[in-house]
Amino acid sequence: MLGQTKLIFLTLIGGGTIILDQITKLLIQKAFRLNESVIVIQDFFSLTYIRNPGAAFGLFADQSAGFRSIFFLVISILALSILFFFFVQTSKEDTSSVIALSLLFGGAIGNLIDRIRLGEVVDFLDFYFGRFHWPAFNVADSAITIGISLLMFNLFWLKKEVPTANLRGCE
Repeated sequence: MLGQTKLIFLTLIGGGTIILDQITKLLIQKAFRLNESVIVIQDFFSLTYIRNPGAAFGLFADQSAGFRSIFFLVISILALSILFFFFVQTSKEDTSSVIALSLLFGGAIGNLIDRIRLGEVVDFLDFYFGRFHWPAFNVADSAITIGISLLMFNLFWLKKEVPTANLRGCE
């Protein structure tokens, strides 16, 4: 059963991520021509309107549009189902995991909306340093990255006390 607190987090964080993602993508599409770029910070950051037909870093971009549509729809539904399962199982007291899963949920839905609407994902945040160029990404991708990072931090670095059994009768 979902607690009211968890639903508030999912609505505010996940829903907020979706709204911010879609608004920024629409603004970029209205203000830029495809492949147009505007330097924001010289030799570091540009706004560049591109469309990614593939997965992260352009994976599957060379596959047919029909294959990509079916593949990404199935993968998205599977991923969202798994995320929702973990979200329901997470204790409301585990706030950082609830936040992380809400970010992942919102990011996944944000990119899924693009795939359904356009058949590809709008990316526009373009970071680079010298010859090193990070692939362009968007708000949904950022939420997914932050969510995964937060879950990994919880898993590997936060030490949680493990309750021990009462051993009184075993002395």
